[in-house]
Amino acid sequence: MTVKVLILEDNPVARGFLCRVVSESFSDISGIVEAGDLAAARRELGIVAGGQAVPGPAPFHLILLDLELPDGSGLELLRQLSGYPATRIVTTLYSDDEHLFPALQYGADGYLLKEDRFEVLVEELQKIVRGQPPLSPAIARRLLHHFRTGEGHSGWGALSPAGSGSPAQVEPDHEQLTPRESEVLTYLSKGFTIKEIASLMGIKWFTVNDHIKSIYKKLNVSSRAEAAVLASKQGLV
Repeated sequence: MTVKVLILEDNPVARGFLCRVVSESFSDISGIVEAGDLAAARRELGIVAGGQAVPGPAPFHLILLDLELPDGSGLELLRQLSGYPATRIVTTLYSDDEHLFPALQYGADGYLLKEDRFEVLVEELQKIVRGQPPLSPAIARRLLHHFRTGEGHSGWGALSPAGSGSPAQVEPDHEQLTPRESEVLTYLSKGFTIKEIASLMGIKWFTVNDHIKSIYKKLNVSSRAEAAVLASKQGLV
């Protein structure tokens, strides 16, 4: 089983550039589907008018989407992808708060600026395999400054691989971890990378990534370290 990718970008040149970035970032790509507007992306995802994306027999594992599109905002698609098991990365030119924070709130798992160098984008996308959110350097600095200066919003969730945007006060739901999730959490707590866990469990890295998203959501954490500490306190590992 290999990775299926959807790239939503209205600019043909930028779309081709992102295709090359994705191809360079992963060795197990089965196919890259390109969409130039929201309507085309929804057709590929099987989204009916006003509905939510439902994974079919051959779902996308990675979705790159622009925010400013000819027929609407990429935020609309992010809302419709809330229950879709794919890693969702915003690829845009906008680094302002008005675009950044709503994207994170609506479930973006990463935020990349198309103006970054090819090598930087490849390096950031490869972080997905290590369970880290892909963030352009300028965006990472912006987020750090935002919280250091006390500007943080209480109404949206912390950036996490779960991409849930859930408020921090949600109680951990560790009792509902599946056996597979508990196994993944055990390996995470021991310091194994996503690729190493995938090899040990005989599954694909994006499947491990999906398990980690679910673990983070159920435990209400946003990092490997937090998950490991909570798991240890609860006697889960």
